[in-house]
Amino acid sequence: MSRLTTVLLTALAPVSWGTTYAVTTEFLPADRPLFTGVMRALPAGLVLLALARVLPRGVWWGKAAVLGALNIGAFFPLLFLSAYRLPGGMAAVVGSVGPLIVVALSAGLLGQRPTTRSVLTGLTAAFGVSLVVLKAAGALDLLGVLAALAGTASMSAGTVLTKRWGRPEGVGPLALTAWQLTAGSLLIAPLALLVEGAPPALDGPAIGGYLYLALANTAVAYWLWFRGIGRLTATQVTFLGPLSPLTAAIVGWAALGQALTPVQVVGMAVAFGATVVGQLSGGRVGKGAVAGRLRGVRPAAAVVRREEAEGPTAPVPQRSL
Repeated sequence: MSRLTTVLLTALAPVSWGTTYAVTTEFLPADRPLFTGVMRALPAGLVLLALARVLPRGVWWGKAAVLGALNIGAFFPLLFLSAYRLPGGMAAVVGSVGPLIVVALSAGLLGQRPTTRSVLTGLTAAFGVSLVVLKAAGALDLLGVLAALAGTASMSAGTVLTKRWGRPEGVGPLALTAWQLTAGSLLIAPLALLVEGAPPALDGPAIGGYLYLALANTAVAYWLWFRGIGRLTATQVTFLGPLSPLTAAIVGWAALGQALTPVQVVGMAVAFGATVVGQLSGGRVGKGAVAGRLRGVRPAAAVVRREEAEGPTAPVPQRSL
């Protein structure tokens, strides 16, 4: 599979996540963000677990729990908390700094030196997103801002650690996704019961909305996301993130009748351009990783396993840096 195809398939994940707001506001019960998080992650995790039919072994029980907590268990509640407390699209603006956090974490955990282009591209993407979603508002809620930053940092750290740890031999991205979704949802479930009480009664539209979120928006989208992490650099993957608020703006215009101003259109073009440039901004491998190669040791930053098992003697493809 070509690198372009991998990028396009991975991009479907943030595009799908961009529809979450419209589905949530139009079809789901109000003020149930934690319950919605459980309904998104737990059914998706169990379905993928049944398909993969593989459980973690050894240290991977702990690693799966950590990744599930960062990418799902902590990220979902923090995301919803920030969305409820911040005005307009401020949560999306704060979230758009994710590529910069990944660039910084990749330097320490993956040995990828940050480049001037990757930093400038990250700043440009955040600026473009701000033009699309940011609206005039009063004083910002400090707790909401901190929640947005913490959620962004959590997802960014999860992305980098997913790249660093890779996958156990013989385990595909389907199983890794299932482990994380299941572990993360089990962390959210008791919190949802404690904070929000018993699950609400669901009508037909709500059931349909939760089915969409669980299957397409979560099971398929996160599988594509973690699959992309295995094939691309962490920086390239996270630069696809701005597609989520851009999709949300387009869905709001096309399906909800929300107007797009000329400034928003310019912002969409800027953010999309930064996303494209971000695919050309692969990090450089640091000296530690190079030394590992010279010693015959494959460092975590350089290990790329095949997404689909082709047999015990299948060659390992080289990652583009």
